[in-house]
Amino acid sequence: MNWQSAVERTVTGLGYDLVDAEKSAGGLLRVYIDHPALAHAAAERFITVDDCERVTRQLQHVLEVDSVPYERLEVSSPGLDRPLRKAEDYARFVGEQIELTLKVPFQGRKKYVGELLAQLEGGGWRLLLTPAVVTRAGKASKPSKGAAAVRAPEKTAQKASEAPVDQALDFLLEEVKEARLVPVVDFKGRPASQPVDPESAPSTEMRSVDEVEGDSIQ
Repeated sequence: MNWQSAVERTVTGLGYDLVDAEKSAGGLLRVYIDHPALAHAAAERFITVDDCERVTRQLQHVLEVDSVPYERLEVSSPGLDRPLRKAEDYARFVGEQIELTLKVPFQGRKKYVGELLAQLEGGGWRLLLTPAVVTRAGKASKPSKGAAAVRAPEKTAQKASEAPVDQALDFLLEEVKEARLVPVVDFKGRPASQPVDPESAPSTEMRSVDEVEGDSIQ
């Protein structure tokens, strides 16, 4: 059994969702966990230090039994800019603002930001982009079959002098290089109305590391 399987088996066996796991060349094993979608939504539960410590202890045991080599283990929450990896992640965060990076540029761009909409028929997804002005000809970009496409709804095809309109990016998961939630910080415990810059957002990430003052697990 490889280390990815051991990590996934352990994390899901404890009742958590494995968001991501990565192993660096230096031996650092990072594991990101979250509560399953239904449990999270029902009780507004968030990953705590206790959750991270619980997973860390179990992983240490499992990795030792399975003879998985590593120098240091780090278990944490996915943070405010949680990555979206699986189709289940996209379904879970429909309605949220995400930042999407394509593998191949489309119309000269790789990065798009907008509201993630429900899955389309045929398996694709749609991102409702920030309002953009229609071209002077009053036409929206025509989608290309099997590729990401930006388009404006027919009812919004107006004169260039009129108000900005919404556009949408249709894409397949295999076209995505990276996708993350846009961090939203609320200091009063209520939903924030505007997303914030990831660089300026304070960290709410909970983390448990198996090393203390430089000592590492062998």
